Amino acid sequence: MKILFATDGGKQCDAAVESIHRLALSEGDEIKVISVVDMALPMTIDIYGGFLPDTTEFEKTARENAAKILADTLDKLKAYSEMKKVAVSSEVLFGSPDSRIVETAEEWHADLIVVGSHGYNRWERLLLGSVSDSVVHHAPCSVLVVRTAPKG
Repeated sequence: MKILFATDGGKQCDAAVESIHRLALSEGDEIKVISVVDMALPMTIDIYGGFLPDTTEFEKTARENAAKILADTLDKLKAYSEMKKVAVSSEVLFGSPDSRIVETAEEWHADLIVVGSHGYNRWERLLLGSVSDSVVHHAPCSVLVVRTAPKG
């Protein structure tokens, strides 16, 4: 089985790792952990004013943060994967998170995508969008959406 685990390092990451631990994995199975950095420019920049911000520092910081997220996640999966003899790899990707998750699943021929849910309410989903919802509707394979305990 090939599992694509997409994480942004939020609290739902721990719940998703626990869900992966509960799967009946065996030798030869693979887990690929990805973190997608969205480098979209803020809508408030006046593209007609001639000012294009230098995103080099932002990109460097975002890449470092994503690498740290992946390292932390790999640490959480390490003991389990060694015990089950499951291959674990990781990759930092750039672009729209929902699109990159689906594209990676297609290219890698994933059998399952595991994503966490932030638990947004109706208005938050409307304003911020829902990566997990988009992945569920466009994925080429099954998707496990892991939720954490309700807020409050």
